[in-house]
Amino acid sequence: MTQVDPLSMWNAGDAKETILRFVLGTTLKGSETYVPPLERIAVFDNDGTLWVEQPYYTQLRFALDRTRELAADHPEWQTDATLKAALDNDISSIAAQGMAGVAKIVAASHAGITTEELAQAVRDWIESARHPRFRRLYTELIFQPQLQLIRFLREHDYRTYIVSGGGVEFMRAWSQDVYGIPPEQVVGSSAKTVFEMRNGRGVLVQLPEIDLVDDGPGKPVGINKYVGRRPTIAVGNSDGDMEMLQYATTGDGPSLGVYIHHDDAEREYAYDRHAVCGGLDKGIEEAAKRNWLVVSMQNDWNQIFS
Repeated sequence: MTQVDPLSMWNAGDAKETILRFVLGTTLKGSETYVPPLERIAVFDNDGTLWVEQPYYTQLRFALDRTRELAADHPEWQTDATLKAALDNDISSIAAQGMAGVAKIVAASHAGITTEELAQAVRDWIESARHPRFRRLYTELIFQPQLQLIRFLREHDYRTYIVSGGGVEFMRAWSQDVYGIPPEQVVGSSAKTVFEMRNGRGVLVQLPEIDLVDDGPGKPVGINKYVGRRPTIAVGNSDGDMEMLQYATTGDGPSLGVYIHHDDAEREYAYDRHAVCGGLDKGIEEAAKRNWLVVSMQNDWNQIFS
């Protein structure tokens, strides 16, 4: 009988072999590196790790679209440097502020509506918005080798989580359909919410205040708050994921840290140290020091998009 390759979109080589060896070693009873099922936690960043993040974060585009739609009702945004940059589509100024700037724009543009209304707005937007370079829906720009990896991990009783600097409500609107990851297994940046009764129904309403920026050192905080266990596997692609990988790989027991390196300008993008979004500078040095796996999109993946 022909054996099916669970990672057929991964080329033969060190990256694929390392992942297969680690997963099988942590799930085979009697193995020296065996990890009980309850402790098998794999966390993935989203932007640049599971789908395209260039020329800038997908949710930022959604938030910019909403900001411009709502601008007439918010003249005060003209006097706020971050929100003024959003209205002017000044991506470089926003990027200079990092995820804190993005989170501020997201919080302001999403405020006042219920979490359910926001989820519907996201679904409506993502069904039609197209990437400026590839002219495809953003949900068609998922990294297929990563979907294989997520399925492979689930088949071996790993619970898979998204831990992203992106907004949690934005990702929860479609994560189940696209990744098979349910809303309760999505950790992200969040705005403060309050409970209200509207038309006889209890709802949660977004406030224009940031609750958690789930980026950099905020990622381990988010993992502890919403997952409650130190991950066994952590996968990211930028300096914003470095602390998440550090947290996962400095505990007791087996662990695997993985960086996705964008080095394929033809099929996707090539960037690292000087990128406007998703820069990988300190992280690549940390990877060498801590023996994290660095996956080359160009060499290790035989396919990127569907």
